Amino acid sequence: MNITKENIDALNAVVKVDIVADDYQEKVTKVLTDYRKKADIPGFRKGHVPMGMVKKQYGKSVMIDEVNKLLQDSLNKFITEEKLDILGNPLPRVQDDFNWDADTFSFEFELGLAPEFDVDLKGKNKVIQYNIVATDDLLDEEVKNLQTRYGKVSSLDEATVEANVTGTFVNEEHEINKKTTFLVKDLKGKKNEKKVVGAKVGDVIELDTKKLFEDDNKLQYILGVSQDVAKDLNTTVTLTIEEITKTEPADLDKELFDKLFTDGSVSTATELREKIKEDAEKQFQQQADQQLLNAVTEHLIENTKFDLPASFLQKWLQTAGEKELTTEEALAEYEKSEKGLRYQLIEGKIMKDNDIKLEYQELVDYAKGFIRTQMAQFGNMNPEEKELDDIAGRILQNQEEAQKLQSQLISQKLMTFFKENMKFKTKEVSYEDFIKEVYK
Repeated sequence: MNITKENIDALNAVVKVDIVADDYQEKVTKVLTDYRKKADIPGFRKGHVPMGMVKKQYGKSVMIDEVNKLLQDSLNKFITEEKLDILGNPLPRVQDDFNWDADTFSFEFELGLAPEFDVDLKGKNKVIQYNIVATDDLLDEEVKNLQTRYGKVSSLDEATVEANVTGTFVNEEHEINKKTTFLVKDLKGKKNEKKVVGAKVGDVIELDTKKLFEDDNKLQYILGVSQDVAKDLNTTVTLTIEEITKTEPADLDKELFDKLFTDGSVSTATELREKIKEDAEKQFQQQADQQLLNAVTEHLIENTKFDLPASFLQKWLQTAGEKELTTEEALAEYEKSEKGLRYQLIEGKIMKDNDIKLEYQELVDYAKGFIRTQMAQFGNMNPEEKELDDIAGRILQNQEEAQKLQSQLISQKLMTFFKENMKFKTKEVSYEDFIKEVYK
């Protein structure tokens, strides 16, 4: 057997594999001998079927099967030994004059080669790193929410601006049928407020969904519809009022602090605000880090220039999935996935050049931390290590779940690396301004 590679250009190559009878005949003979021992053919005792008959009936199909096995094994070995960094899988070239009755076989495969490039982490255009702070207004609002949540609730005969109204919103056309509670003062516009103020239990009110609340998120929650539906919803809903209450805010005293923090860590309103600020900014940091990772990803894709074997990849995509794609469908799929492929190559290059690795035990420990957090939410604060190990083992046996956790852990490692090796333009903002700037 002979294997040779011809470079078409820096990104494309052709591998030729020549196979002769001596390469596969021994295995074919062994398989046919086993067939002969097991063959059950009328007129012959088992194991005494003439080899000539076995060869005539099975010889060609066995030979084709063994040649294909040899071809695949040899091609994979060649790619590994030659340390070829390929994209996709080798594509066999169709040969119209190919003949399985020939003495020798020649196969050709097209390869798409990964490009060579460098990643510049010191680019001139700096990425913005947001530092999200909890403002006094946000702290005021959160303290107020806690006072309301733990306040004293009393029934009202009719709705006021400060009332909580519980009722069912209905619109058959849009399949809306949602029982929920809202504050009257959260309604947008005097027109809507006027319809609800003064209403009593049992009253049925018609409301326009357009500009019913200040933002689409609240409308989405109140009506139980998707974000896309809430964004453009312009219809009429009926509200049947079932309960009207008013909440007297809880005092900022020891009774409230002990309910909120059973360990006694908060004993004053100032300490409460400090605790809220600390917890809020921890959550903000997670969002800021995710945004920073996204921004770095876009930055690296935009500033790391290299070519891809586009024609090869489009051809490969035509047959890579369960359903064969047309040329036009493969082109569309390539255009959709090109950016992701570019970052995948950039990420791999960064990890290789900087010896960023992911050990299996790290993945196990990460999975256990994730499990421990979930169990704490259900009151199990001190699970046993064996229990965590068993659950982590089961999760990591699921390829999809393992891949998801692996991706999250790699992102964490890269985020740490970027923070240590890239210079960012820092910007301190409120959470509200962060949302406006990043998701505008």
